[in-house]
Amino acid sequence: MSEEEIVDLSDFFKVFGDPTRLRLLILLDSRGEMGVGAIAEELSMSQSAISQQLKVLRSSRLVKYRKDGRSTIYRLSDDHIHRILSLGIEHYEELL
Repeated sequence: MSEEEIVDLSDFFKVFGDPTRLRLLILLDSRGEMGVGAIAEELSMSQSAISQQLKVLRSSRLVKYRKDGRSTIYRLSDDHIHRILSLGIEHYEELL
């Protein structure tokens, strides 16, 4: 891999390093699609805090969204993200 690709991959993994974003990804992985309000309620956070984290996840292409009237519904962008989460959780549980 080139140096630029290594830096890009490092940035990709950094997104997973934030506990709030990781909780959000795990929640979307387990529930499928969710709106900002439901995510905020589930994680006991403000909608603006959730929206800020979703912006990072969208820009990193880890989540996708669709409009449903005035609501925005989020989901994992693809099965790769599910597999990364699953492998990370599996590895962590093996360490216990």
